[in-house]
Amino acid sequence: MLLTGAKGALWLAFTSVVSALGQEPIISFDKAPGALQIAGGKISKGQIRVAKNEYWGVIRAAGDLAIDFGRVTGTNYTLSNGEKGAAPAVYTYNPVNNINNTHYSTTGVANFTGPAYSDPSPSDTVIIAGTIGHSEIIDSLIASKKLDVSATKGKWESFTSQVIKNPFQGCSSALVIAGSDPRGTIFGIYDVSEQIGVSPWYFWADVPTRQNKNIYALNRKKVQGPPSVKYRGFFLNDEQPALTNWVEEHWERTPYGAGYGPAFYGLIFEVLLRLRANYLWPALWGTMFEVDDPGNQPFADAFEIVLGTSHTEPMMRAQNEFGHFYEGPWAYNLNNETIDDYFRYGVQRAKPYARNSLWTMGMRGTGDTAIEGLGVDHIVEMLTTLVHNQREILAEGLGVSDVTTVPQAWCLYKEVMTYLFAGLEVPDDITLLWADDNWGHVRRLPLLNETSRAGGAGVYYHFDYVGDPRNYKWINTVQLSKTTEQMHMTYARGADRIWIVNVGDMKAHEIPINHWFDLGYDMKRWGMDSTEEWAKTWAAREFGPKYAEEIADIMIKYGMYASRRKFELVEPQTYSVINYNEADAVLQQWAELRAQTQAVYDKLDEVYKPAFFEMILHPAIGGEIVHRIYAGGAKNMLYSGQKRNSANEVINQVLAASDEDWQLQERWDALLDGKWRHFMDQTHLGYDGYWQQPMRNTLPAMVYVQTHFVSLAGHVGVGVEGSNATVQGDDKYHANSGNNLALPPMDPYGPATRYFDVFSRGTKDCEWKAAPWQPWVKLSQYNGTVGPKGSDTRVQVSIDWSKAPKAPFSSTVNINITNSCRGLDRNGYAEPKVQVPVQIRSVPSNFTKGFVESDGHIAITGAHYSAIVPPKQKTKLNDKVTYHTLNKYGRSGSGVGLVPLNTEKLTVEEAPALEYDLYFFSNHTKANVTVLISPVLNYLGEWTPLEYAVSLYPAGSSAPSQPKMVRPVGPTVGTNLPDGWGYAVADSAWGTVGNYSTSTHSVPQEGAYKLRFQALMPGIIVQKIIVDMGGVRKSFFGPPESFMVGRDQVGKYNQTSFLAEVDTLGGLYEKKKPGKGGKRAALLVDAATAA
Repeated sequence: MLLTGAKGALWLAFTSVVSALGQEPIISFDKAPGALQIAGGKISKGQIRVAKNEYWGVIRAAGDLAIDFGRVTGTNYTLSNGEKGAAPAVYTYNPVNNINNTHYSTTGVANFTGPAYSDPSPSDTVIIAGTIGHSEIIDSLIASKKLDVSATKGKWESFTSQVIKNPFQGCSSALVIAGSDPRGTIFGIYDVSEQIGVSPWYFWADVPTRQNKNIYALNRKKVQGPPSVKYRGFFLNDEQPALTNWVEEHWERTPYGAGYGPAFYGLIFEVLLRLRANYLWPALWGTMFEVDDPGNQPFADAFEIVLGTSHTEPMMRAQNEFGHFYEGPWAYNLNNETIDDYFRYGVQRAKPYARNSLWTMGMRGTGDTAIEGLGVDHIVEMLTTLVHNQREILAEGLGVSDVTTVPQAWCLYKEVMTYLFAGLEVPDDITLLWADDNWGHVRRLPLLNETSRAGGAGVYYHFDYVGDPRNYKWINTVQLSKTTEQMHMTYARGADRIWIVNVGDMKAHEIPINHWFDLGYDMKRWGMDSTEEWAKTWAAREFGPKYAEEIADIMIKYGMYASRRKFELVEPQTYSVINYNEADAVLQQWAELRAQTQAVYDKLDEVYKPAFFEMILHPAIGGEIVHRIYAGGAKNMLYSGQKRNSANEVINQVLAASDEDWQLQERWDALLDGKWRHFMDQTHLGYDGYWQQPMRNTLPAMVYVQTHFVSLAGHVGVGVEGSNATVQGDDKYHANSGNNLALPPMDPYGPATRYFDVFSRGTKDCEWKAAPWQPWVKLSQYNGTVGPKGSDTRVQVSIDWSKAPKAPFSSTVNINITNSCRGLDRNGYAEPKVQVPVQIRSVPSNFTKGFVESDGHIAITGAHYSAIVPPKQKTKLNDKVTYHTLNKYGRSGSGVGLVPLNTEKLTVEEAPALEYDLYFFSNHTKANVTVLISPVLNYLGEWTPLEYAVSLYPAGSSAPSQPKMVRPVGPTVGTNLPDGWGYAVADSAWGTVGNYSTSTHSVPQEGAYKLRFQALMPGIIVQKIIVDMGGVRKSFFGPPESFMVGRDQVGKYNQTSFLAEVDTLGGLYEKKKPGKGGKRAALLVDAATAA
């Protein structure tokens, strides 16, 4: 439904395909036994029947369905209320006087007109839709016992759909949709729309509709019960520049700003309902929903949208209203009479729409800030009085004797949560709306003694944020599997009354929004491991089944790559350009994802390409460009420090990537004749340590190398993996006049290769040669040429273990590097050598399974445990507690944590353990065990902190009775989040910075060891465990997973980057085809024998 008020025509989109996402089918395009044909055959133009006394919002949705049939079949259906010559349904309201916003008054009568009616045609009627108790025709069918609604009557947002014969005179059969309430009916109507092929995103994402002439209603009864979560909505927030600029271009301004009126909000209301959602927090920063256009609030009610206001907007008043229209400070202790009047006006204005209102209670400071000037005790006392007064104002203004019947919520956002811990008592009927940390990690969930509260609990969540440690509001950076994990935890703990998610501008977040609402609608259908299935089903609905699996794979990979470090937080130093081949591995993932996405785009029919570009291709291209820019900045700093000529070429590459970035925005702006111009106005390059958005996109700092003269150290330089240093010559990274650089060590259980670079630092083309001192040290290239216009050469170093000395052996093998351009530099510097430390060791034959130390560490993917050890004490409380692996999750591939998710905190004796088998060649009195866990907070309160236990002990001995106890998350102090939180959310893991998840152990001698990990609570999800024996180097992901005896083969397990890890999404293992049974048979060679 498109509304008037736009600056010119609003766009008719192509229309959509396939069946309803995850819903029980009632529609078929093929004839089935007993099915009723509702399109095609003898039906030239079907009719939809509603009752005269039906809700306006239901009639409007039925009108949408009539148009949706036209989108699918090419012929719009008609709508009738059974009366000949009937005028359209009218929703009448009294517009508020938006000039005087301190004294309530209205300006007369206005109305919204529903879809046009046609004269009744019983023989053409194929669908009947109505609300139980509010539809004469539905009530008649119930009374005649043709329709049984006992399974849905009186329930929240439920409906029954079934084919009924002879529903009224002249109609032989019809598909009847009977809703328990108006939204139940609306959801039943849109269920048909989606199943015949109209995507909820037909307008907002331009998803086309597949044409079908023949449509059948199956001969089965569908009963759709209440949604899992009662109120499910989103919050339009941080809407400047993108959304507001777009609105400004398409609708006339209101007296108070951009044209956020019914024409815009009608499109929002419709997509919410098509997504089976029901709740909205309107845009707030540059707008005033109820004031900008007097039609906004009644229009939400007419649509049957439950209207709320954000955490900073109590009592149904927009944030900007107080500053615009009232005198005095926004401080209840100083200006309570004025503020009470402010609240009274909000109640008066919303009273006509109270049936579809959910009231935000409490109060925060001005403009999304904390209350200032008072201590916590005084704030608690003031808020107690304030909410008491708010409830009295509500009861009086709405004329109710029992205010507990009025839906209310108190959003415990940021500092407000600490007031609850300080003694604030919230009335039992008010929903406790717990908030996440703005980064998708729930801060607090209901305790056992809170689950029986009449008001229940909910969650305010974020897909977009403005604030510390940095904004993220450009495009989608949501990992769907993370959302699934967090929402299942939320639901399991009983927070099921309200789910509201901050979606920023909304556009570009279509996928996570759809996923969020599907979870909230039916948690049983979409379980903990459902994300991949959901993605395939969604892709099939939007783009057809042919490429659905490929598209789902792209979606899952993109979510992982984009969420592990949000685009605004990516910096030159994020991924190491010297250690573990990390930056290059990340670039490889993004390049392959971009190519994969482009390949699907190229195969799609033209009609699908706009939608695919908007939701899939644009993010993949944009993400790849951003990472290329920042990795280029890092390489420039490395190369310029080494005085490489190629440092300047990297600058050119970064400039070219910058051009690609703005060209991508221009492509977006030109799409569909500029339909979505401005939605990519958001800056995203050039954050400089400050959380707020840069005012203009800028590139990272880079250094230009003057190339007119040769380096003092000669025309050719050499650099090695793991170091910023270069030889020959002097720098701060190695000893003066030193000419040797050592590679990280090589051994049979370590990376398959190490590398050194040969590069130009001069003005001539120079030949170089590399000569290892041992024949079993192999190079990928033994000679070559570098010059001022040529590229650098990366030489891979490997060991032929079959020809190397037998274990035990330890030595350093030199590689001589010579070049043809030695000149004056020979007077100061000798020719360079690359040194290769080689350690040849083998594990004993009785160590048949486990991880082996190499390069001074062992790194383990959390999900690759040897066993789950049962708890010492079995009780009814822990009888079903175990560990569950989340696949395609986290920063690179998987995670493992406790289930069931509503398990209370366990003791060490009550908790099962993950056991890992390890073999160490060295000994260390301080072996640091760091557990990289998904960001998580003390969701059961500071008095029940997250905690886990770690034991590291020799195999064959008993586990220590007192393991090392770790509490990775510190307390919330005042309005601050726990120490280290900023690093954890930036890196998507606790443990990357600081010692928050590190414990120290002793490894007294070489041998086999057991490492046991015991999570004492759900939510502690282990992604990687790193045992540092002194060899771990700085990186984002940590060392790649270590060699595993019983899985990996010497000389075959690559281990040069995290791409080599078995679980890595978009990694090397993924490219290998598994053998029968899905096992990687070719790689499962006993390493002890091979060594």
